Amino acid sequence: MERYNLIVVGAGPAGLSAAIEAAKYGMKTVVFDENARPGGQLFKQIHKFFGSKEHKAKIRGFNIGEELLKEASDAGVEVRLNATVIGIFENKEVTVNHDGSVHHYKADSVIIATGAAENMVPFDGWTLPGVIGAGAAQTMMNLHGVRPGKKILMLGSGNVGLVVSFQLMQAGCEVVALVDAAPRIGGYGVHAAKIARTGVPFYLGYTIKKVEGTEKVEGVTIGKVDEHFKIIEGTEISFDADTVCVAVGLSPMSQLLKMTGCKMQDNPRLGGQVPLVDEYGETSIPCLFAAGDVSGIEEASSAMIKGRLSGLRAAYKLGFTDEERVKDKSTEYAKDLDSLRQGMFAPSNRGKKIETTDEGIPISQNLLTKGFVSDEEILRFPGVTRQKGIHPVIECTQNIPCNPCQDACKKHCIKIGSCITALPQVEVGEGGSSCTGCGMCVASCSGQAIFLVHEDFEPGFTAITLPYEFLPLPESGEKGVALSRSGKVLCDAEIVGVRKSPAFDHTNLLTMKVPNEFAMSARFFKSVGQGGRV
Repeated sequence: MERYNLIVVGAGPAGLSAAIEAAKYGMKTVVFDENARPGGQLFKQIHKFFGSKEHKAKIRGFNIGEELLKEASDAGVEVRLNATVIGIFENKEVTVNHDGSVHHYKADSVIIATGAAENMVPFDGWTLPGVIGAGAAQTMMNLHGVRPGKKILMLGSGNVGLVVSFQLMQAGCEVVALVDAAPRIGGYGVHAAKIARTGVPFYLGYTIKKVEGTEKVEGVTIGKVDEHFKIIEGTEISFDADTVCVAVGLSPMSQLLKMTGCKMQDNPRLGGQVPLVDEYGETSIPCLFAAGDVSGIEEASSAMIKGRLSGLRAAYKLGFTDEERVKDKSTEYAKDLDSLRQGMFAPSNRGKKIETTDEGIPISQNLLTKGFVSDEEILRFPGVTRQKGIHPVIECTQNIPCNPCQDACKKHCIKIGSCITALPQVEVGEGGSSCTGCGMCVASCSGQAIFLVHEDFEPGFTAITLPYEFLPLPESGEKGVALSRSGKVLCDAEIVGVRKSPAFDHTNLLTMKVPNEFAMSARFFKSVGQGGRV
């Protein structure tokens, strides 16, 4: 029987972070994961993360995964793959199925970081080939380079549904509709807005009635729901689709923890059956920890910090570090975690109807029910200004934990302050904005919610610089149309600039020229004759 100071189950963001933290203090650490590749969900997350520099903001998920793997290797963490933990018994004995047989290991401490599994919802036709989880679609696209389908309907408007919908379009799929039985969008508004401006319709208060087909998905019918979530007859809408993606939440994979006999709770706010843990993730069984989504569904940034806390505590309890260091580091980690749990999407606000921002500004109801902020509503927010010369317009309208734009602007045109959930503001000097038009704020925005507007670009024309992450990339001089925040055609447009830079990290900057009257409403470009581009 092999012995370790620490066994970590799960090589995702929480598990790797826990292992790294513990190994830094000299603990002999091994990580077991049932997959062929470590990193968990990170390697299929091609979008840029929210948060601050300390939370790896504006870095794409797969790059964070690479950083964690290198950090684990440098710390001496042993990672064993294709290794399924099948049992945890008394005295921290762990049985693992790998290499074709069952092996026994013993540890002084165990951290469970098994993550979460996708939920599914039954409807007529839900077992047909072509009905898949949104996470499965993400795996197909971003890990294996396979398009899940050509025409896809997404069920679920949480962050997973919104993020995967955008990535489906990036992969060349058509998202025919985004549907949710809830009356309001559940995820970040900036995620919804970047989908809406490409023309994808949102159907809030609707659900799937039936998936058509006998051997595969051939169409989908949705219907409006009443207050009991029953479909109202006569409200049905049909779509031509070959794939249905389901993004209706996650459930903690807590089976191993239940096996240990630690105290559990059924907590819907945390996603279901989770262990009772302290601030370090320690369960009712000493030196047995739960880190990441297995102890409550949150974003990956929070999972990494929770992992660090568990690894730190395990090192202290086994005598690998002293109380003073633990106090300092745990205070730092707890502060980071608390900053991610502020704002209207804080865990304490789940299920609540938020009417105003922390600044007292009425929330855009259009955003919540249709996916985009109306032209009238957008003017309420401090990042939306009209100035002489080129300047940023920041259409960030919700208190989410994110501040890369503040750090990106070397001219200090953008202010958020010490609270990373505060709405960004555009600073205006006496002679107007000091913006140089470098575009770093546009490229750094994880929500793709920043635009550069130059209203006196040419007589009668405004130049709008916008983030663009689709292929093929338009060329300078290309003619097309400008789309509104709702995805409606507004006017003719011409590309007058295309910028690519390693500093932009694959977020290209398109500059399009539009008539002045559309300066504050044109937010996307579509090429003429390229109807299938987006």
